[in-house]
Amino acid sequence: MSQEITGLTIAGTTYSSRLLVGSGKYRDLEQTRLATEASGASIITVAIRRVNIGQDPNAPSLLDVVPPSRYTILPNSAGCYNAADAVYTLQLGRELLNGHKLCKLEVLGDEKSLFPNMPETLKAAETLVKDGFDVMVYCSDDPIQAKLLEEIGCVAIMPLASLIGSGMGILNPWNLSLIIQQARVPVLVDAGVGTASDAAIAMELGCDGVLMNSAIAGAQDPVRMARAMRLAVEAGREAFLAGRIPKRFSASASSPLAGRVV
Repeated sequence: MSQEITGLTIAGTTYSSRLLVGSGKYRDLEQTRLATEASGASIITVAIRRVNIGQDPNAPSLLDVVPPSRYTILPNSAGCYNAADAVYTLQLGRELLNGHKLCKLEVLGDEKSLFPNMPETLKAAETLVKDGFDVMVYCSDDPIQAKLLEEIGCVAIMPLASLIGSGMGILNPWNLSLIIQQARVPVLVDAGVGTASDAAIAMELGCDGVLMNSAIAGAQDPVRMARAMRLAVEAGREAFLAGRIPKRFSASASSPLAGRVV
């Protein structure tokens, strides 16, 4: 498959897959390993507050089954509800990963909806960019907020499709399209994907990638779902590059009329 279809460039580095996956919610580390391999993902997100990557030397480490020699580990600030906590958490992740600059910023508004707190997200993004981080940022599907984050210096914009873990798919494709049209950095759907068709639609709209965790880890067969998501992202990207036919309110014959035999 061509690099045009599979390659995703973020902060100057090109990755082999446009599917990014999380590392939480699996039955055990072995299932994590198998599903991650099946997904074909290059970038694996890690919630620093919830997953052990060295914080506890006496407990099994995620890095034993998802080694940094094979994957790019993306520390994220899941579980943070203000800018200060998010910044501290990602600074801790940088230390644990030997100065790794790439991070995923996530500042939540409340424990029920897990919707992003945009004022705190903007504040944290500004601090992290000034501190030398390459910030990928979870945000609302608001084109104005997305543009502000890009202007601050974030290297990727990650609007939610719908609420985290909801499986509702893309509820507002029009806002997402507006964000894609104006962006000069990669746009990746983050949160709300439920099945393969959701991932394909995101890519057909022109997203540069998709990040997911619950849709794979919560499936009845996570490994098979991981493979399905891999194929969906690739198919959606190829369809976007191919260019779909316009939607019409009238029929259009698939066979030409010119030169027909009466």
